[in-house]
Order: sequence, then structure tokens, then C-alpha cells
Amino acid sequence: MKIQFYLRFHTRYGQSLFVSGNIDELGNDQPEKALPMTYLNDEFWYGAIEIKRKELNKALCYKYILKNEDGELIAEWGHDRCAVIPAKDVHELQLTDTWNHAGEYENAFFSAPFKNVLLKGHHGKAKATGDKDYTHIFKVKAPLLSKHEVICLTGNGERLGEWSESNPVIMAKEDDWWVAKIDLSNAGFPLAYKYATWDTKEKKLSTYENGNNRLLYSEAGKKKTTVLHDGFVNIPNDTWRGAGVAIPVFSLRSRNSFGVGEFADIKLLVDWARTTGLKLIQLLPINDTISANTWMDSYPYGAISAFALHPLYINLAKVAGKEYAATLKPYAARQKELNSLEAVDYEEVIKHKLAALKELYALMGKEVLATDDYRHFFRVNKHWLESYAAFCHLRDKYGHSNFEEWKTHAAYSKEAIDKLCSGKSAAAKETGFYFFVQYQLHLQLKEAAEYAHKKGIVLKGDIPIGISRNSCDAWIAPEMYNMDWQAGAPPDDFTAIGQNWGFPTYNWKMMQLDGFTWWKQRFEQMSEYFDAFRIDHILGFFRIWSIPAHAVQGIMGRFVPCLPVHINEFGENGIWFDYQRYCKPFITDEVLDEIFGELAYQVKEQYCWSNNFGGYDLQPAFETQRQVEKYFAGKEEKTDDDERIKAGLMDLISNVILFEEAGTQGQHFHFRISMEKTASFRHLIPHVQEKLKALYINYFFRRQDDFWFKEAMHKLPMLKAATNMLVCGEDLGMVPHCVPDVMKQLGILSLEIQRMPKDPKKEFFHPNDAPYMSVITPSTHDMSTIRGWWEENRDRTRQFYNHVMGQWGEPPQYCESWINRAVILQHLYSPAMWSIFQLQDILGMSDTLRREKPQEERINDPANPNNYWQYRMHLPLEELIKQKEFNEELKGYVLNCGRGN
Repeated sequence: MKIQFYLRFHTRYGQSLFVSGNIDELGNDQPEKALPMTYLNDEFWYGAIEIKRKELNKALCYKYILKNEDGELIAEWGHDRCAVIPAKDVHELQLTDTWNHAGEYENAFFSAPFKNVLLKGHHGKAKATGDKDYTHIFKVKAPLLSKHEVICLTGNGERLGEWSESNPVIMAKEDDWWVAKIDLSNAGFPLAYKYATWDTKEKKLSTYENGNNRLLYSEAGKKKTTVLHDGFVNIPNDTWRGAGVAIPVFSLRSRNSFGVGEFADIKLLVDWARTTGLKLIQLLPINDTISANTWMDSYPYGAISAFALHPLYINLAKVAGKEYAATLKPYAARQKELNSLEAVDYEEVIKHKLAALKELYALMGKEVLATDDYRHFFRVNKHWLESYAAFCHLRDKYGHSNFEEWKTHAAYSKEAIDKLCSGKSAAAKETGFYFFVQYQLHLQLKEAAEYAHKKGIVLKGDIPIGISRNSCDAWIAPEMYNMDWQAGAPPDDFTAIGQNWGFPTYNWKMMQLDGFTWWKQRFEQMSEYFDAFRIDHILGFFRIWSIPAHAVQGIMGRFVPCLPVHINEFGENGIWFDYQRYCKPFITDEVLDEIFGELAYQVKEQYCWSNNFGGYDLQPAFETQRQVEKYFAGKEEKTDDDERIKAGLMDLISNVILFEEAGTQGQHFHFRISMEKTASFRHLIPHVQEKLKALYINYFFRRQDDFWFKEAMHKLPMLKAATNMLVCGEDLGMVPHCVPDVMKQLGILSLEIQRMPKDPKKEFFHPNDAPYMSVITPSTHDMSTIRGWWEENRDRTRQFYNHVMGQWGEPPQYCESWINRAVILQHLYSPAMWSIFQLQDILGMSDTLRREKPQEERINDPANPNNYWQYRMHLPLEELIKQKEFNEELKGYVLNCGRGN
């Protein structure tokens, strides 16, 4: 049988197209073995294969791949283009297709949250009017239909009804497609047609699709079947808008929780969301972070495993059940005490929960681990579960998770870990405990997710950009990470010295060798519980701010990968290159006086020595920020002067203009970020300053864009294709020009924040200007809430009050409830697909429900590397559910703003 492929696609010179599919002739889904296509005309590319029917005992599933001039492969979106091989008397199958661009809005509505929950069954029902014997199969998608709408087909010719609005061909719903099987044996070609919506209640054609008529050139044949995949019906595709609430699990409060939010509390939050018309609950990362067994482990982005869930979120009563409920009685008084606290006492909560879990494990662990359901869980998760349990056992044994300092097993060995986890091992009891805990966490989170789905609510998770340096993942495969680098962020509105998150950066080249298996496993496990996810710092997939291990402050970093400045470029731009002046800390008497004041002489004598250039160098013991940090950390008695000197030495070390790229023998250099703010730059003559500025701007804002575009396109398309969760990117900070284009091409939702406009010419972003494929919010966990921000900067508040809110005169001193409400409404009316609000901002609309002090509502301060993540709701969810007047008011706002789809 002959199979012909016709693809509607307009290419440019140098591009080519291929067909990849699940049969030998199409390369068995291996892109490098795909069938090359031939350019037919400006509208179509063509390919053909011959197959033996008896060898094809399955549906033919295939997709198209575009090859760019540079060899880059881009596959079309989706995995649902399949054709059933026709009856035996058909010898030719013609497939006429439309390329499915990943950035099409409609594709979002076939992702997990919409397909499985929000739009499930959201269309009408009517009897299809196709033919039993047919020559053509019309297939098209239309996700945004009302409950009384189906898709119909009409056009010229008798079989298509001669454009009849009363008797079109009613199509049938088959999986994601609307399908019509029609006999066009007697039709005249070319044939013009259109899709339309059919009102099943009124029994009439309600709306034609927009645009020109579609044309069909393929004539019918006695032994030929033509299948048309016509893409999407051309009707408005940006009409669905939803609203959601964002809150970390640890911040939830219920009457039965143990001093911290738990997975079981998500069900109460779902109940409240349902009463208010909210469709989505957004959470922070929920992975295990137990590293040092101190409050520092409260940092949810410092996971010791990218897969394991945090025992902090377990509900002990659900684990115990009725049979072992008595085991928890000794903990009841402490539970009540911890649950009454305003904030989370992380150390006490996790201590008591782990103690109770160990008691329960001793009583019921053997029985639980023998069940078929647990065994299935273990088989599915074995790839991470065994190594995680062994890691936790060794962490407990040695009192810390810095595996490089363990006396045994410092280097990971699969054989050694298999022995450690085997039933015959002396450590089997300890590793089994972590199997038991992870299984219980899985059950509780899965139950919460399924409950949410039944109530029409979807869950959105959070994928951190990094993993902890002392994590199980780094222990198992250190080659997958650049352990001598630290991820962070350049200086911004949060902090002038940048951020150092301490995570090792990803070794993308190594990860790509196995097709990003670790990432795919991560997405697969996450999709067990979540329908959508936020990629924390998506800019890291383009380039990551990388800080060398010897540095402490983020300002000492640079983007990796990045095209450097070659030494010859300085001369070409009229700059005399002086290595000592540009690459070494610029230290003079004037600089020392400026930084240290009356302490300048002491610093000069104790930490510096004179050089041959009329200035000073730091002594070898203080050349790096890590050396300085270690020196002052080792001092038994610290004075205020010590803190000033330490901070000043850090500033001196960062007082450079260029960083030399290691291993390039002085040939390649990178500009230090915020170069113009350094004393080194200020002491240059104006002519040199201007020349360096021009090269600096070229380095950061011009030369990298195409390079970073290609870097992202090597990773993100493959990663996005690995999951059907809705993908949202946190694209804040120093955003390259190529980022919006990549996200638009891939259909990844952007994040828009009113106080952080991406246009540098604007002080505020207006919600009305949000793109449809975006999430809009007035604040995030890294920011103060609406009320907190209102009191931070009087000048900015006045600008916002007068120019964004359109109010006259001086703004109120405090953010009154009507102001908070007005900001919420601005976001609800936005054209963005999703408006998501921190729970604190929602409660800020009520004078009676809002927290008394807005400063207590903030979850994280990025400028503080030692932030204690302990914010908790000030009222129980049970009480919030009972606030009928407020909940009805909020629901009214959501519905009136068109977000009650």
C-alpha cells in the first residue's frame, strides 16, 4: 500500500522537512532516521512510502520535523496524529496535514489541566452524520466549545450541503479530534468548505469559523482514502480565562495540622477555592530539604532530592489510622501547642513528626511494605527511591548531608547502595523507614490531587532551577553538575550584590547525552500530582548566572554559557588593554579611605601590601571572598569593626572590571556586571570609560542573543515535549531579548508582575497589557504583598496611586481594603489566561479577614540568604470556608471579570 504525506508549510531557503513515525519506513520515531520530504510548491511539501499491509498491525502515528539551516531539528507539537490503515480494498492512503506549531494557543487547552479537569466533557453531544462508506476523513480540533456546541462541516457540493446552515455534516468527537467520514466519490474538485459550530440545543449552525474557505484538491478514488488533519477550527482561541490562589503548603493552617501545613490541608483549600470560583492552586516546591536538621532546612528550593517529598507535610493521623491512633496520643499536647503558633517552628515540627513516624513504622512498617500497592509504588520509583533512602541513612549516621566528608560511601557506588538497601543489610531497617515515609507521602498527596480534580480544581507545582550541592542527586551523578560553580542571580531591585543560591549549575552537555533522562523522570513523577508547573528562573535554560566556588557574592558571577570578549577586541575598539588595571582589584589610598574610613590604615597594614603600580594588592590569604569569609568566621570574638572590614574586603575583591576566563591563557574575558558602579571604573579617564561602556553594552545586550536563543532551543523543546503538564516560566530579572520569542514559539506561559515591568521605560506594568499566554500576579513569594509594598516607598506608591489607579492627590498612608480590592480587580480583568494571587493579597480585600501587620505576610526576602521560611496563615482554613459573605463577594468578582469558565 502506498502512503502519501502532504504537509502545508511555508519554508525559507535552507530549511527542509521530514516525517517521523512508529514504523521502519519512518525511522521508528528516531528523528535522525526520519523520511526526507520534497518541496512541492509554495503551499505543500510531499513524501511517500510503500508498506506491506500485513506488516502493519497498528495505527500509523507520525509527526513532522523541521530542519533549520544550521542543522537544528524542531518537531511539531503533539503526539496524537494517527491514521488507521483502511480496509483491504484500499491501496492508497493520502494524508494531508497542517503543521502543529507549539505556540498555538489551542495547544494549551490539550494540556493536562484542561484536558483532564477544566474542559473535560465541555462540549455538546449530537449524532454524527457521516457516511459508513467513505473516501475522505476530515479531522479538526476545537477545544473551546460551550456545553451546547459541537463542530460541523459545510461547503460546496451536494454531500457538504451546498453551504446549508440547516443541514451540515455533524462531526463526531474521537479523542482530541472532531471527525467526519464522508463519501465524496461524486464531488467536484477543488472543493471549498468550512468548519462551524452547531448549537445542539437550538438545532442550528451558530458560527462559521473565521478566515477564507478551506480548499480540498484531493480527488476521490475507488481504492484511495484521504485523511485531512486540518489543525484547529478558526474561532476565537483566547476566550478562556481562569483565576487561582498561590500559597506554600507549609503556610496552610487547619485545626488538625501539626504546626505546619500538610498535604491533607490541600483538600480544605480546594473546598474554599471551589466556593470562590478559583480554578487553580499554586504551591512552592514540596521536596525533602532535610540537610542540617536546623531551621535552615526550611528553604524549599534547597532539596536534597528532586524526587522525594518532604516528611514535613505528612499527616500523622492518616498514617496511623484508627488501628494505631493511640500511638499519637503522647504527641497531642505538643501538636496543639505548635499549631497555635503564629509561624512555623520548623525544627520542632520536623523533630516530632519524624519521631512519631519512626514509632508508627516500627508497628506497621512490615505490613505496609508487603502490600501490592506499595510494591507497585516501589517498582515505579526505584530509580530514585533506593539511593534516596541510602542517602538519608548515611546523612543520619554522620549527622550531615555533605557526602564528601562522610567516612564511608563518599563516592556513590550502585553496588554498595544495593547492598545497603537489601533486606539482609544491617541498615535495612533504616532505609526501609524512608521507603515507608515516601509511600505514605505519595498516598496523601495523590489523594489531595484526586480530590481537587473531582472538585474541578487543578494543582500547579514548582520546579526549582537547581539542586542542593549536598543532595542525593549530586551524590549519585556529580558529572551532571558543575560542582565548582554556584548558581545565582545578578544584582537587581532585591539586592545590589546579586544572589548566590549555592546550587551547582547543570552540565547540560552531559544531560543531553542520554536525552535528558533525569529531567524526563522528574516531570513524569511530578505529573503524578500536578497538572501544571512553574519553571523557577526559566532564564537558566538560556544561560545561568554562575559564580565561581571561591566567591561569596552574586556580583562576582557571569553568565554561562556566554560569548567572551577576545583580547584583540580591546585594541579594535581603541582601548589599551592593561591586565593589572582591569582584572585585579583596584586598590589605592583613596579607595581604601572611601570604603573603610577611619579603618583604612588598619586594613592597609593587616590585609594589603604595596605593589609596583602605585597601589596595593590583597595579601594571598585574603585574595578571594571565601578566604575572607573563612577568616572572619574563625574569629572567636567579633566586633562591629570586624563586620565592616569583612564587608569592605568583599567590596575590594569585587572592585574589578573584567574576569579572565580560566584556561584561555589571557585571551578571553568577561565584564563584571554593574561595572560602571565600581570605584575601579570611576577612576578611569572619561575617554576610556566611554569605550569600555560601548563594549560592555555589546557584551551583555547584543552579541549573546542568537547564541542564547540556540542554547534554549537545544533544551526546552525536548523537555516540554516530555510532559503534558501546562508549562509556565518565571521569566523575571535580566531578560535577554530572545526569551519572549522562545517562550511564544514553545507555548510556555510568561509571568507578568505589576511592580516589575519588563519594559525598562515603564515604572509599572499594567494588567491590561498582559499577553494572553501569561500568568499575571500582583506579588510573589519573593516580594512583599500588596499591603506591605504600599508602605515601603511613598514616592512609588504615589506614582501608582495617581497614574495606575487614576486617583488624585496623596495616597492613603496604609493600603485600605478598597485599594487592595482595586488591584485585585485590575488583574482579574486582565486578558491573561491566568490571574493568580497570593492568599494574603486576596484576604487584604477584607477589613476583618486581613492580617493586622502586613509586614508579617511576606514569605521570603531574596536579599537575605538566611531567610526563615515560616509564614503561616493567621486563620484556619475551616474558618475561612465559613466566611460566606466574603467568599460570595470574591466569587462575584471572579465571575463578573469573565474568569468563571
